This record gives sequence, structure tokens and C-alpha cells, in this order.
Amino acid sequence: MNILFFLKPKHEVAVVYDDYTLRQVLETMEYHRYATIPVLHRDGRFVGCLSEGDLLWHIKEMNNLNLREAEKIPISQVRRNRDYESVRVTEKIENLINKATSQNFVPVVDDQDYFIGIVTRSDIISYCYEQLKACGLEGRTSHD
Repeated sequence: MNILFFLKPKHEVAVVYDDYTLRQVLETMEYHRYATIPVLHRDGRFVGCLSEGDLLWHIKEMNNLNLREAEKIPISQVRRNRDYESVRVTEKIENLINKATSQNFVPVVDDQDYFIGIVTRSDIISYCYEQLKACGLEGRTSHD
């Protein structure tokens, strides 16, 4: 099994670009109900991820920010406090699972760092649960 088995491709994932404004990112995240969103260069290379927390800390530092001002602030000025780590599509599945334990999703890139999609932690857990069910192990306790 490889990472592509779990991949949600780029065209199914909302992303923002590093030349977006703070307002554009806020509106994109609100529309898609995302708490964290991948950030890409216009050429498709993965930059990192922005979280609601990153945006809130930046807004707090701005003192008295309004939406009109948010249209003038490039997202590149927002510091990412805890960036989601990506995996290469060729990495071992163990690396993916290791990263998914501390991230809601794992960005997946190709060998040249172009974003190709994400793997969600919920998809990994669902797959594991289905495997347990198939083995007849679901619902059993260590006392059984």
C-alpha cells in the first residue's frame, strides 16, 4: 500500500495562494469550514499551512483590524506558528501515519515540492477501523 491509496487530490481540496490577502484567506476558510488550509505558490509548489490560530494571533497583533484593512494585508506577512509537515508521495506509509497522529491532514507533494493533495487523519482511521472489522476484532476488549 502507498500514500496514493489515501490521497484526496488537489482538485478536491480548497487551497489559498501566498499572494492572497488576509481577507481572502479568512473568507476561503469560512466558506469551506476549514480550521487549517494549505498555502501554495501560484506555480503549485507547497508553501505551508495556515491555521485559524495563526490568523487570530496576527489579527490580535494588528490592533483594531477591520475587513477593509484585511484586504491590504498579504498573507505572506502572517507568521505560521505550527506548520503542517508534508510528505512526498514516494515516502513510506509509516511516515504518513506518524505525521497524521499530530495533524488533521497531511499535505502530499511530488519530488519537486508541487502540491498534489492531502491525506486526512479521518480517512486513515476509517481505513484502519474497516480492517479491524474485516478481521472480526472491532468491539473486542483486552479482557475478551
